[in-house]
Amino acid sequence: MKPADPRDITIIGGGPVGLFAAFYAGMRGVSCRIVDSLPELGGQLTALYPEKYVYDVGGFARISARDLARNMIEQGLQFGAEVRLEEQVQDLIREDSGFTLTTDLGRYPTRAVVIAGGKGAFAPRYLECPGYDRLLGRGVSYHVKDPALYQGKSILVVGGGDSAVDWALSLKDHTRRLILIHRREGFRAHAHSMALLQRAVEAGTVELLTHKEVREIHGGDCVTAVTIFDNRTNEEMRFEIDVVLALIGFKPDLGPMARWGLELQKNSIKVGPAMQTNITGVYAVGDICTYEGKLELIATGFGEACIAVNHAVHAINPAARYNPGHSTNLKIFKDREAAESAAGVAAAD
Repeated sequence: MKPADPRDITIIGGGPVGLFAAFYAGMRGVSCRIVDSLPELGGQLTALYPEKYVYDVGGFARISARDLARNMIEQGLQFGAEVRLEEQVQDLIREDSGFTLTTDLGRYPTRAVVIAGGKGAFAPRYLECPGYDRLLGRGVSYHVKDPALYQGKSILVVGGGDSAVDWALSLKDHTRRLILIHRREGFRAHAHSMALLQRAVEAGTVELLTHKEVREIHGGDCVTAVTIFDNRTNEEMRFEIDVVLALIGFKPDLGPMARWGLELQKNSIKVGPAMQTNITGVYAVGDICTYEGKLELIATGFGEACIAVNHAVHAINPAARYNPGHSTNLKIFKDREAAESAAGVAAAD
C-alpha cells in the first residue's frame, strides 16, 4: 500500500473540535489531514443529534447541531485540509520524520498527530431481546437522523437519558402515538427537559411508562408490534408499533488507539498543559483527553485545539511562535481580504 503525501498535522476525528483544530492548523500555515471513521464530518453533532439545539457555544444564543456542524465544516476546511472518511485508524508507527498513521484503507505520513476522537469509537448499547437484531434498520434504530421519517408513525422510545427524553419531546407533535418507557422511576435527563416531559404527559402527547422493559419486538419485513413487561411484576403489555427507538446510550471505546502506548485514565488519554500526551508529537483534545479540572464541553475543546495545534506548529518549526496573536491581525486573513477587495473592484469595472 503506497503511503499518501505527508502532512504536518494529522487530526484523528472530524467532529467540532477536530474541525476547529484543522482551521487552526490552516491559520498557522501548516498542512493538515482529517481522518474519521464516520461517513460524514461533524461527529456527534451529525451522527447522534442533528436536530437538537446547542446553547453553550460562543456567538450563538442557540443553534441546531446540524447547522453548527455545517458552519464548523466550512470554517475547518477553508484552508484545504484533506479529508479521509470511513477509515478506521489502526496503528501509529514512529518514523525519523514523525509518524505514519495507518487505517484499514491507507498509510498517512505526518509530522504530528492531534487526537480529537470524542470518546473514541462509539458502539451503541443494544436491547437484549428477540427481534432487535433482525429488525435493526427496518423500524428499529438506536439514533434519530431524519425526524421526517417518523411523521405520523406510532413510536416506542426506550431510554431514560437526555437523548430519549429530548427526542420524545421533539417528535411528539408529529407522530400518531408516542410511548416512552424506562426501566426505573428516575431519569438522567436535564431538569428542564423533565418539566417539559411532565407537561407533555399531562397534555396526552406522550405516554410515559416506568419500570418497563422490552421483552420482544415483533414483525416480518418491518416492526409491527412490541411486547413490554413490568420489571417488578413481570406483567406484559403489547402495543401495535411502527418504530422502536432504543436511545439507551453508547459505549465509548478507544479501539486500536488503546494499544499505542498512550497513558490512559479509564477511557481517556492523559495530557499535560500543552495538550501533549506521553508520546512526543502526539496531542489529544476534546472529550477524549483528561487532565485536572477537565470539562467535557465543545467550548472547552475549541481552546484545547488551539493549544495543541500551536504547540505542534512550534515543535515542527521551532522558529514559529507559540502564540500566533489575534486573528484580526494575521497576514493570512489580511491578504485574503485584500484579494477579495481587488476581485470586487475588478468585477465592478
